[in-house]
Amino acid sequence: MNKSVFPILSDQRGGARSGSSPARLLCFNKPYGVLSQFTPEGRWRGLKDYIDMPGVYVAGRLDADSEGLLLLTDDGGLQAKISDPRYKMEKVYWAEVEGVPDEAALDCLRRGVRLKDGLTRPARARQMDAPKNLWERQPPVRFRASIPTSWLELGLREGRNRQVRRMTAAVGFPTLRLIRVAIGPYALEGLAPGEFRVVPVL
Repeated sequence: MNKSVFPILSDQRGGARSGSSPARLLCFNKPYGVLSQFTPEGRWRGLKDYIDMPGVYVAGRLDADSEGLLLLTDDGGLQAKISDPRYKMEKVYWAEVEGVPDEAALDCLRRGVRLKDGLTRPARARQMDAPKNLWERQPPVRFRASIPTSWLELGLREGRNRQVRRMTAAVGFPTLRLIRVAIGPYALEGLAPGEFRVVPVL
């Protein structure tokens, strides 16, 4: 799989979008260790290393230690629709977890998990086969040889801080690797880590 990236020459993102021009929307496959902002911070890299398109801003964040689909747009209304939980746009994740969840654990994820900040909304949760042709994470995930791992697909309609990781840990299966593969109608669709494409607004 091609793992090329698109370097940027500066961190200047330009001014506001003209009201008569169509909204721009980018799908970006965010690698591990990259922040959901243009400027780097500490040991984490920023989006400026990958995206050379003035005037776009992140719509819905993704943690630095998570991978996958990040959307960027120059339209404030679209940004709010994507990132605000009130619009209930489903976000789909693949989570590699430590252990093999049973049906009781999956049912708990579906009904809602009690976290420190309250009960989560009902979610979709199912076991899945390991994704085929998945890129290797850099750095690699650290496994414990004595404990098997498995993959889950989860669909959430809210966006609490580190929610998927907290949910799987709460039912006894810590997340080792987390990849967001879809946000509403927008999907990763084969983008290599560090690559982006401009897509039509659906």
